[in-house]
Amino acid sequence: MVNRFTTLYRHIIEEERKFPEATGQLSDLLYDIALACKVISLEVNRAGLIDILGLTGEENVQGEAVKKLDVYANEILTHMMRIGGHACAVCSEEDENFIPMEDKFSHHGVLNKYIVHFDPLDGSSNIDANISIGTIFSIYRRVSKDGAATLEDCLQKGIKQVAAGYVVYGSSTIMVYTAGKGVHGFTLDPSVGEFLLSHENMQIPKKSKTYSINEGNYSKWSDGIRNYIEYVKQNDKETSRPYSSRYVGSLVADFHRNLLYGGIFIYPADDKNRNGKLRLMYEANPLSMIVEQAGGRSTNGSNRILDIQPTNLHQRTPLFIGSDEDVRLAEKFLAGEKI
Repeated sequence: MVNRFTTLYRHIIEEERKFPEATGQLSDLLYDIALACKVISLEVNRAGLIDILGLTGEENVQGEAVKKLDVYANEILTHMMRIGGHACAVCSEEDENFIPMEDKFSHHGVLNKYIVHFDPLDGSSNIDANISIGTIFSIYRRVSKDGAATLEDCLQKGIKQVAAGYVVYGSSTIMVYTAGKGVHGFTLDPSVGEFLLSHENMQIPKKSKTYSINEGNYSKWSDGIRNYIEYVKQNDKETSRPYSSRYVGSLVADFHRNLLYGGIFIYPADDKNRNGKLRLMYEANPLSMIVEQAGGRSTNGSNRILDIQPTNLHQRTPLFIGSDEDVRLAEKFLAGEKI
C-alpha cells in the first residue's frame, strides 16, 4: 500500500537526496524523459484511431523504413530535451548525427551537463500488429568542459552511463530505470497521469528456462550458436531442459519479460550481419546497465558490452543479455568449450 503512492518523481528526488553534491539536473532530466513518454504512450494507445500508423515513405539512417509513429516519438523526445535545458546534445537512432542543444541557462552560470541517447520507438515494425513496443534511453555526463557538445561527449563507453531506462507501451505502460543504485519499475496510472512505483529493486533470476532468439536466422549462425540452441532444446531434468522459447521480435518487450522472470536474449552476429544488428549506443548499452544493476550479465559473446569503446554513433554489436548463468553458458558454447 505504501508504494502505491510513490510516484516516479518522488522516487527520483529521494534517491537524489542521498548525494549532497547533486544539483538536481539529472532528476529533472529523467522526469522530462518520463513526461515525453507519457505523451508517446497516449499516441500509441490511440494510434489505430488516427492517421498515425503506417510508413512515411522515407528511410532512417539505418536504411529502414520509417513509421509515422517513429517520427512522432523522435520529435517529442528531442523537443522535450531542448526545452528542458539539461542536455547539451541528443543522439537518436533516427538521426545520422547528434543534435546539439542550446545552453538555455548559461547566463545563470549553469552548464548543460548531460548527453542523452534514444531509441525513440524500439520494435516499431510491430506497431500495426498491436504488439508491445517501447522507448530506450541512456544518459552520460559530458566530458568537454565548456562550449558546444562534441562527438567525444557522445561516444563514451557504456560504463560511463549515469542513468539508463526504457518504457514499454503494452497492456499497461511501464517505465524501468536505474541511476546506478538498483533497478526500479513504475507503472503509468492513467487515472492520475503518474508513474507509480510497482517494481522496487528488481533482480533478474540467476538462471532461467527461457531463451529469446530469432530462429529464422538459424542457417546464418556460427556453429557455436547453433550448438547452444540445440543444447537448450534437449531433454535433461537435471539441468532443467528443455528451455522454453519466447521471442516477440521487439527487443524492449523480450528484455522486460526476461528481466522479470529470467531468461537470455540473443541477437548474434551472422553471415548477413557480421557485426551484429543491434545498436551499441541506443539499445545494448542502456539495457546492459540495467541488467547488470539487476544482477544479470551482458556481453557481445566474449566481451562485456559496457567496456566496448564506441567508434561511431550507429555502431552495431552482437548481444547476449539476461540471467547471469545463462549468458555464461552461451559464452562457453561460442568459445568452443565442452559442456
